[in-house]
Amino acid sequence: LVAGDIESAVNHYLQLFVSDKTQSSAESLSFIVFFESATYLMTILDDYELFTLEKPFQVRQLISMAYFCNLFIFRSVWEKTVDIDDVLRNCTFNVVLGFLLLIYSRDCRRPFVPKDFWLMKDLKSSVFLNEVNRGNKKALFIIQRIPHVIPHRERIKLFRKYVASEKASLAAARLFEDQMSVIITIHRARIVEDGFRQLSQLPGRILKGIVRVKFINEQGLDEPGIDQDGVFKEFLEEVIKNIFDPALNLFKLTSEGHLYPSPTSYIHENYLLLFEFIGKMLGKAVYEGICVDILLASFFINHLIGRTASKYHSSIDELSSLDADLYKQLTFIKHYEGDMNDLGLTFACDEDILGEVVTHELRPGGRTIPVTKENKISYVHLMAHYRMFVQIKDQIAAFMRGFHAIISPEWLRMFSADEFQRLLSGDTCDIDLHDLRKHTQYFGGFHNNHRVIVWLWEILANDFSVEERRLFLKFVTSCSKPPLLGFEYLEPPFSIRCVEVNDDEDEGDTLGSVIRGFLAIRKEDPVSRLPTTSTCFNLLKLPNYHRKSTLRDKLRYAIHCGTGFELS
Repeated sequence: LVAGDIESAVNHYLQLFVSDKTQSSAESLSFIVFFESATYLMTILDDYELFTLEKPFQVRQLISMAYFCNLFIFRSVWEKTVDIDDVLRNCTFNVVLGFLLLIYSRDCRRPFVPKDFWLMKDLKSSVFLNEVNRGNKKALFIIQRIPHVIPHRERIKLFRKYVASEKASLAAARLFEDQMSVIITIHRARIVEDGFRQLSQLPGRILKGIVRVKFINEQGLDEPGIDQDGVFKEFLEEVIKNIFDPALNLFKLTSEGHLYPSPTSYIHENYLLLFEFIGKMLGKAVYEGICVDILLASFFINHLIGRTASKYHSSIDELSSLDADLYKQLTFIKHYEGDMNDLGLTFACDEDILGEVVTHELRPGGRTIPVTKENKISYVHLMAHYRMFVQIKDQIAAFMRGFHAIISPEWLRMFSADEFQRLLSGDTCDIDLHDLRKHTQYFGGFHNNHRVIVWLWEILANDFSVEERRLFLKFVTSCSKPPLLGFEYLEPPFSIRCVEVNDDEDEGDTLGSVIRGFLAIRKEDPVSRLPTTSTCFNLLKLPNYHRKSTLRDKLRYAIHCGTGFELS
C-alpha cells in the first residue's frame, strides 16, 4: 500500500473505532482478531523466517502495517478521537498498540524501515513539549508509551529538563532542612571498597545532591581538590570502570562485547548489595550527564527501561547477542523436522556450578516432560527466557533498585535500548571539532588564536583519523564519544591549560604564566614533555611546543599510550 491508501485506511478505522463503541461488529471483530494473531506470530517468528523467508508477511507488508499502526495509535490519542481514559480500556486500541510496540522493538534490534519512519513529521515538537510540561494526559501517554514519534534530540532535552527541575527542588529542600553536602574519604587503593562502604546505604534523595570526595593517595597523604566537583567525576568513573571489569566477575561480556550481570556473581559476599550500589553509581552518572565508556547488553538495558514488561516480549529475539551457540541450537530445534524423541530433550537444563552439575526445571515437573513437535516452540522460548532472565533475575532486580533510586522509571520509558546506550555513553558519530572548539575554555595564557592552539585544531582536523579523534576525547574526558546534545552540555567544560616545562604541579593562572603564555616566552623547547590530562576536570595540559610537528607527535603518542591522570 502507498502512504495515501494507508492514511485512508486509518481514517476509516478511526471512524469505526468511534462509532462501534461495543466493538461487536463483524468488521471490528475481524480487525481485532487479525492484529491479535499477527502479534502472536511476531513473538514466535525468528529473523530467518521474518526477513529471509518473509513468511507469513513480506517485509514490505510489515512496513505498511507498522505505518498504519503508528498513525492509528498516534491519531487516536493526539486528535482526541476518544477520551484518553476510554482509549486505555478499549480492546481495539490495545491490540493495535501491542502490535506496534512489538514491531517497533524488532526494528530497534534489526532495522528494516527507512530513517525517520516512526516520527510524526507534522507534529511541532515545541507545541507537544509544552503540552507535556502542562501535564496534558494525551501528551504524557505519547511520551511514555510511543515516544518514538518524537525526535530523539527533543526527548534528550526533555530528560535533561526533568533532571534540572528535580535538582532545583531537592536543592531548595536541602536548604530549608539545612542539610550539608555529603563528604567521603576514598583511598586510591580501595576506591570500590571505600565507595561502597560510605555510599551504598545512602538513599537516592541524598545521592542526587552534591557528593564531595577527598582522595588519600598511595602514600597515605591527602590529595588536593576536595572542593572541586570534578574530583567526584573521577571517583565515579573509577568505580564504574572497576566494577564493570569482567575480571571481577560481577559482569560478563556477550559475544558482541557488551556487559551483563554474571550468573556466577554470587561468589562475592554481599553481591546483591554490590549490584544495587553500582546501579546507583551508574544512575548518578546519567543524572549528572557524565558519559561513561561502557556498553551494556541490549536485553539488560530493556529491563532497566521497562521494555520487558509487555506480555508480548520475547527473549529469543536477543539471545544471539548473548549466547550465539545456544541461539543456533534452539533455532535448530525449532526448525527440526525429524522425530523429536531422537534429541532426548526435556523441559530442564543442566548447569555446571563450581564443578557441580545442577538441573533447573523450565516449568514445574519439567525434567519429566519430553520436548515434542507440539511443544518445542514453548521449550525454545522458556530456555531463552531462563538464559536471559531467570538465571540472573536477582542481580537484575538489585541493579534496577539502585538505578531507579536515582533515575525515575517514567523518564526512562522515553528511550529505546540503543537510545539509552547513547544517553549513557554519548553519540556514536564523529567528533564535531567546530562545536568542541566553540565550547573550549583556555587557561595559563592560551587563547583561541595562540599558535599552539591553532596547531592543535589543525592537527585534529587534518592529521588525526576518526579513531584518533575519539582517542583524543577519551584521553581528556575519559569517554570516547561526544555528549548527545553537543559539547555545550559537557560538564565540566572542555579546557586546555598551558603548563611550564618545570611545572611539577599546575598552580593555575598565575600572572607570570598568563604573561608568558601570551608572549610565548620559554627558556627551552619542551620536546621531552608529553601532554597530560586531568580527566576529572576534562582538562588537557599542553606544554608550549615550538614546532607543530612536535605537538602532533607528542599528542599522538600520548593518546595511544594513555599517559593518564594527573590531579592538580
